[in-house]
Amino acid sequence: MPNSALRKLQADAPEAANIFAALGDTTRLGLVTRLCDGSHCSISQLSQDSALTRQAITKHLRVLEDAGVVSSRKSGRESLYVLNPQRLHDATAY
Repeated sequence: MPNSALRKLQADAPEAANIFAALGDTTRLGLVTRLCDGSHCSISQLSQDSALTRQAITKHLRVLEDAGVVSSRKSGRESLYVLNPQRLHDATAY
C-alpha cells in the first residue's frame, strides 16, 4: 500500500471508528435497518414493536445522529429521523 493511501486511512480512522461504534450495537443497527427505505420516522414509529422504551430509542438515535448516520428535523412536536446513506458509504469505503 502506498504511503499516501496509508496516511489517508490513518487520517480517516477516528471518523470511521465513530461510525463503526455507532453501528456496533444491535439496537442501533436495527434502527438503521428500519430507516433504510428512506422514510422519515418519528420516535413513536421507531419504538413500535420494540421492547425498548421511547427514551431508550431516543438515546440510541442520539448516538447515530452524533455519528452522522441519521439526521433529524422537527415536525410539530415530533422529531423525524432519516438515514444518511453517505455515512454508510463512507464506512464501506474505509
